[in-house]
Amino acid sequence: MIELRNLTKSYITPKGRHYVFKNLSAILPENKSVALLGKNGAGKSTLLRIIGGIDYADEGEVITNKTISWPVALSGGFQGSLTARQNIRFVARLYVSNEDEVEYVVNFVEEFAEIGKYFDMPMKSYSSGMRSRIGFGLSMAFNFDYYLLDEAGAVGDASFRKKSQALLDDLKQNSNIIMVSHNVKDLLRNCDVAFLVRDGKAEYFDNMQDAIEVYQEYVK
Repeated sequence: MIELRNLTKSYITPKGRHYVFKNLSAILPENKSVALLGKNGAGKSTLLRIIGGIDYADEGEVITNKTISWPVALSGGFQGSLTARQNIRFVARLYVSNEDEVEYVVNFVEEFAEIGKYFDMPMKSYSSGMRSRIGFGLSMAFNFDYYLLDEAGAVGDASFRKKSQALLDDLKQNSNIIMVSHNVKDLLRNCDVAFLVRDGKAEYFDNMQDAIEVYQEYVK
């Protein structure tokens, strides 16, 4: 279970303080994969980053005893002057305890990402799609209780998306997903319940079809 307790997040703008959400509270149920729905700018990705510990709320807290990935779409944290192999090895050493496990992670991502010789070239030479492949593969190389996916289904061509979905299907046997996506098919396939983020609050739905219908009516 993940509890979001009284989260407030705001940004300073030229026109004053803008609140993304204020005193938002929600309980993400145990053993359920969760969709975060909402209009652009509603705070879905911000909420995902706060859950993953990449961003911080002004007030409130995220309470859980579960392990949580970073948002899979977050590929901006790589050092551009280093190769994918070097970046992955650096991250792997933060999460695993010996060099055999480090090499497993490196080999997993290299095989999964399918970028060939670019794997050993500086990442500043990569396209955004190549960086996303590396980011997706790196997140999936570790065991987490929750994987955070931000439009991750849009990565790569049809063949790569099919392979990515097969990996998600396998991971969901023992883990759960928190997903932000505009692709309704991805949401229905991967998620069990949903929260509609609007007006700074999170409305819970225990039926995905109901959630999608309300969301689609809301964004018309």
